[in-house]
Amino acid sequence: MAIQAIVARDQQAGTGGLCLAEVPYPHAAENDVIVQVRAASFTPHELEWPGTWTDRAGRDRTPSIPGHELSGVVAELGYGTTGLTAGQRVFGVTDWARNGTLAEFVAVEARNLAPLSADIDDIVAAAMPISGLTAWQGLFDHGQLAADQTILIHGAAGAVGSIAVQLACEAGARVIGSGRTAHRDTVLRLGAEDFLDLEQDRLEDIGQVDMVLDVLGGEILDRSATLVRPGGALVTIAEPLRVWPSQARAVFFVVEPDRAGLVAVEHRLQDGRLRPIVGTVYPLAEAAAAFAPTHRRAGKTIIGVSESA
Repeated sequence: MAIQAIVARDQQAGTGGLCLAEVPYPHAAENDVIVQVRAASFTPHELEWPGTWTDRAGRDRTPSIPGHELSGVVAELGYGTTGLTAGQRVFGVTDWARNGTLAEFVAVEARNLAPLSADIDDIVAAAMPISGLTAWQGLFDHGQLAADQTILIHGAAGAVGSIAVQLACEAGARVIGSGRTAHRDTVLRLGAEDFLDLEQDRLEDIGQVDMVLDVLGGEILDRSATLVRPGGALVTIAEPLRVWPSQARAVFFVVEPDRAGLVAVEHRLQDGRLRPIVGTVYPLAEAAAAFAPTHRRAGKTIIGVSESA
């Protein structure tokens, strides 16, 4: 049986090497499930990741299928799989070094998925797995954010930053969000108490904070090291640190799949405590074009794989 998918054939071609093609129906390994994908998303820079082109042993695996976030329905269970059932709605992430979610069906480790309530839209759910887990792990696992602390969140209007603002506010923290001038109203609507305009304001003028969560890297990350008070934390997903804070923790991390984290995010989606910013929604046939920088708009880009999404 053949299915439709977006495939990446040539690393040197970048987005120009993406195309819609027929590929074999995926195989469910032990502890896998096959998910019929309803909606999916991707990270714009994943064509630069080694795992997009090689497996964990470093062997070429092209043509590969990009995309690592999805919502859908469990179509079948692999041998030994527990915790999920056929026909169940799910959302989650796929392994970095396996074929991804821009396909009609995908094989996923069951532990990387969580149940999805019937009243959560597939498009909304597909916007959450990586952004939600990254924000959750950055704030609480690595940053150990607590109530009444002050946190500066760089890129607060982005996919990760916007979720982090909402989670930090819910946790009782005082939130300062940073971004470009055009992002001010969005960040304040999300619940931030203050906004730092990176185009007009001086970063150091905000004083010291208990935590910085950074998604930007570069000079902003370097200069943020001086803002963290002793005992605090500087957490980034952008790049390894070059400048370290004094008497404070510094963490660079890559998000990890985590069912418990997905469940926590799903509960907040269901009762309205979290609202992802959804951008343009493309059909699967146009997903290759969605990777191009000229096609990116504010919010998370989503691929509607099935008509039900």
